[in-house]
Amino acid sequence: MPSFNKVILMGNLTRDPQLSYLPSQTPVVELGLAVNRKYCTNDGQTREDVCFIDCRAMGKQAETINQYFKKGTPILIDGRLDFDQWEDQAGNKRSKHRVFIERFSFVSGQENQQNQPSNPYQGKPYPKPQYNQQPPVQQPPMQQPGSDGEEEIPF
Repeated sequence: MPSFNKVILMGNLTRDPQLSYLPSQTPVVELGLAVNRKYCTNDGQTREDVCFIDCRAMGKQAETINQYFKKGTPILIDGRLDFDQWEDQAGNKRSKHRVFIERFSFVSGQENQQNQPSNPYQGKPYPKPQYNQQPPVQQPPMQQPGSDGEEEIPF
């Protein structure tokens, strides 16, 4: 039976990434992600739901995330859903779903735009492009056969 496990999320970090190392010295980073959803109820009220998701990345990606991301930073992640099971200190069985990050992308957020040049069109429509509006080249009119004394030759 075929199966498919793919997760694509974009949101903001809920806490600073926590970097640790496995006994094999492989870097592992844990982070929390908040994904917002705005919607309108049947009575016209605008509501917002927030979904909190735990994520994990390993290797070079873990080091990069730890270096460049902090609480509140937006991120786009592409990964798979993982299911962890363990026993807590009291001997109770525990489980948790988390997203294992396979790829991620930096997302331009408001805090990243402070050092960016300002957009003169922010909040305004972009102007229409100005194309070179030269009149088309006039072609001489097509002459009908036989109009200048030539015979029509049927083929």
